[in-house]
Amino acid sequence: MTNKLNEFLITRKQTIEDYLFTYVQKLHIPENLKSSMLYSLEAGGKRLRPILVLALLHAYGKNEKDGIPVGCAVEMIHTYSLIHDDLPCMDDDDLRRGKPTNHKVYGEATAVLAGDALLTESFRLITSHLSDHVPAEKKLKIIDELVQSAGARGMVGGQFDDMEAEQKQVSLAELESIHARKTGKLLTFSVTAGAILAGAPDDEIEKLKEFSYHIGIAFQIRDDILDLEGSEEKIGKRVGSDTANEKSTYPSLLTLSGAKEKLDEHMTCAKEIVSKLKLEQHLLHDLCDLIASRDH
Repeated sequence: MTNKLNEFLITRKQTIEDYLFTYVQKLHIPENLKSSMLYSLEAGGKRLRPILVLALLHAYGKNEKDGIPVGCAVEMIHTYSLIHDDLPCMDDDDLRRGKPTNHKVYGEATAVLAGDALLTESFRLITSHLSDHVPAEKKLKIIDELVQSAGARGMVGGQFDDMEAEQKQVSLAELESIHARKTGKLLTFSVTAGAILAGAPDDEIEKLKEFSYHIGIAFQIRDDILDLEGSEEKIGKRVGSDTANEKSTYPSLLTLSGAKEKLDEHMTCAKEIVSKLKLEQHLLHDLCDLIASRDH
């Protein structure tokens, strides 16, 4: 990791977390519900999705301030999805980022409602906390992108098909379709929202959506690889769960070495797209390398 990337990640992560935690702490809501929401928000994580929002603004040379509430919104949705994913009716996980999962601490009902609260509060961040100079039509466009990315056509639909695919053999095309939605769509939203806030032209936004498709698939391939050869201590949850749940994964379809080759292919495509755009490329290239080589 370059020093420049490391500095960017550390400073932006702190900015996002300060804003996010303060926002939730100030909500006038039942204290145990707030505690449950904060428990999962404060559990850590890379904050990759909000960092991508800020990275796009940075790449276009724009003020990153407006990306902070949008980044926090997508991080809320990501966190809600993890809370629900860990429930006994879904993946039934006891650990998340090295800590007991939300339902293990607060009970299943509170965990469900904490996830629901994070989902719905995320939209208020966009409608009420962006600067007044961001036009209403731009806010509406960002919300529309978020609904498509997080809902039945995006993350939720991908999660559903992922569950349906357990104990079945799916094709590579079907697996990519699942993960382009389950994992990739929120990454696509982050890149797209940053580009919209930066005032990028429509043709470049479409190219950036292609870029984000490749990093989304690459992110999931890396997850599948880490489930086989990663460190449980670094990942913060049990490894080998994909095998135990009989899930189709990139290594199971392509072999471990084949999955690594596919990861490299998607990263090469992502970098080539960025190289043809009129923006500062180094940061986005460095983020590609981070996604491809991360250990948690």
